Amino acid sequence: MVLQDHFRPPLSVRRHWHAFHNAWATYIASDLNAKLPANYFAEPNVQFGIEIDVAAFEEPLPEFDCPETVIRLPRDFPNNWMSPPAQSVPFLTAAETVQVSIFNTEAGPVLAGAIELVSPANKDSSTHRGAFVSKCETYLRQGIGLVIVDVVTGRKENLHNELLARLAGGSASPFDAELYATAYRPIERDGNQCLDIWQEKLAVGCALPALPLWLRGEICLAVELNNIYDRTALLSLWCKMYILIHLPL
Repeated sequence: MVLQDHFRPPLSVRRHWHAFHNAWATYIASDLNAKLPANYFAEPNVQFGIEIDVAAFEEPLPEFDCPETVIRLPRDFPNNWMSPPAQSVPFLTAAETVQVSIFNTEAGPVLAGAIELVSPANKDSSTHRGAFVSKCETYLRQGIGLVIVDVVTGRKENLHNELLARLAGGSASPFDAELYATAYRPIERDGNQCLDIWQEKLAVGCALPALPLWLRGEICLAVELNNIYDRTALLSLWCKMYILIHLPL
């Protein structure tokens, strides 16, 4: 199945876009959980009007010696599905932080990676765009891998370009795309800190790409957007058929 326009008729008047995105985020998290090592988990966080994202967390290991429960990936494991980054720009992660943080006793998981599904609200004003860019900047400054997926039609603002302008200024090349999926990896290479960037144009009526989600450290997962989109769309179709078959006329 190819990408549909969830924000314009005829689909927008038959289904709410946020219902689909809610399900899409859930299926992305489910797909990641099938691939993550035992001490990681992914969960969706959907707050319409604010954010739609999927986060991958690292959990502290239990207090016992059981090495067979831990998956340790080699530092240079192959990623044959993944193309080289489109560009790599100088980038400084947060080396020092001075802050006072208050946690409750339930706190524990540490954020390791994030996927942001852009919503119309993220693009509807300079204030909302700035808030979205600031959140993504915070992830990257902390060395957290990030994927952004923007399928919002009708609003042409490119949040990826605004993020690059914030992070790298004139050293980054803007991406000429209204719809796009991008991945970011903060990394130290040859003693220099930089940001590797993968970027893919999206188009209604075309298949979605696979992108790398780099977790903090050396773990990389394939985010197979098209396969997960297919599963989500099929679920929506199944629900529609179920209602038509089972509800009385």
